[in-house]
Amino acid sequence: MPSNKSVSDAPIVQFTNCRILRSHQLQREDLWVREGKILNPEKLFFDEKGSADIQLDCKDSIIAPGFIDVQINGGFGVDFSLATDDFKSGIDLVSQKILSHGVTSFCPTLVTSPPSVYHQVLPQISIRNGGAHGAGILGAHLEGPFISKEKKGAHPEHCLRTFEERAFQDLLATYGSLDRVRIVTLAPEMKRSSEVIRELTKQGICVSLGHSVANLSQAEEAVQHGATFITHLFNAMLPFHHRDPGIVGLLTSDKIPAGRRVFYGMISDGIHTNPAALRIAHRAHPKGLVLVTDAIAGMGLAPGRHTLGQQVVEIDGLNTYIAGKWPGTKTLSGSVATMDTCVRHFQEATGCSVETALEAASLHPAQLLGIEHKKGTLNYDSDADFLMLNDSLYVQATYIAGEEVWRQKVLGM
Repeated sequence: MPSNKSVSDAPIVQFTNCRILRSHQLQREDLWVREGKILNPEKLFFDEKGSADIQLDCKDSIIAPGFIDVQINGGFGVDFSLATDDFKSGIDLVSQKILSHGVTSFCPTLVTSPPSVYHQVLPQISIRNGGAHGAGILGAHLEGPFISKEKKGAHPEHCLRTFEERAFQDLLATYGSLDRVRIVTLAPEMKRSSEVIRELTKQGICVSLGHSVANLSQAEEAVQHGATFITHLFNAMLPFHHRDPGIVGLLTSDKIPAGRRVFYGMISDGIHTNPAALRIAHRAHPKGLVLVTDAIAGMGLAPGRHTLGQQVVEIDGLNTYIAGKWPGTKTLSGSVATMDTCVRHFQEATGCSVETALEAASLHPAQLLGIEHKKGTLNYDSDADFLMLNDSLYVQATYIAGEEVWRQKVLGM
């Protein structure tokens, strides 16, 4: 029997009888994993003369990269924008619960809050790898408070801020620190936003445009200064107009710097975006589409009243509104859809391929964050964060670093 010990003592696991999403196609081949990484079987056979220590029959499942949610405000009763003494246990609960929905990495998202909340919460968000304890944390997404009053959506108006004379220093004073921050959503039409975008980008932070009344040229200027993302396209921005398409126009703009791709988030829950709008965006710019849940504390809970930062929201089915608004003036406030639901709805609404739907929740967010060399694909040497799904795209099992961290219970077992 050939030895596996020439390179590492760690066991080699071979996943057989599966279809792997690799190079934008489902391919019928085996998946090899060792020490949390995906192995190149040719190197294993020919260089190491190695073989599998463990074989697992996947029973014709699809194997796809783990989902990455770059906009999630909370879930299961936990609100990331509330400064509580047990914040850490709350984020741990959410990271554990989203494993069953295929999310292996995420960016906990804070909506517009007072500076005291950022100062208390951000130090408690630790960037960490995923595992049996839950999905990995990639860093925080700070959505606001530097956004437009006209397009504040569910964000509390009294907490909104503008950039004063010291611009970037204002932002630093508001947040307290950028050490654990991965994405900042701001309105690019605000004065001095360009210098803030440049500085954030220089520090490796992704700048997203949202909650904004920016016209197209303001949005293009923001991209030229380094912005690469659009927060929940169509929601909380000027509607598309043929003479000035606003931020939406970035999807087909010819003013994007060479070699740069603009990504855009879509809440594909059947509520926030009409299927026709989802199809328009996807057909205009398929490689930029990033599925996000924008989930709030009420995700996974019964209908009723829950929190979103400083506000109370009402959940009615898949609809979530700011509580207490006059009838007929309901303001949508985040989503209660899970990521796997968004993937299935996206595929159904657009008629896209299974591969395209899965990549919108894995490859594209990884590319947005510049981590596609290790997450969002099943390429050799990348992290072995992956899902087993059936043909209807329901998650059957979730793996992080090659270890099973969740499995669907079979009735009667």
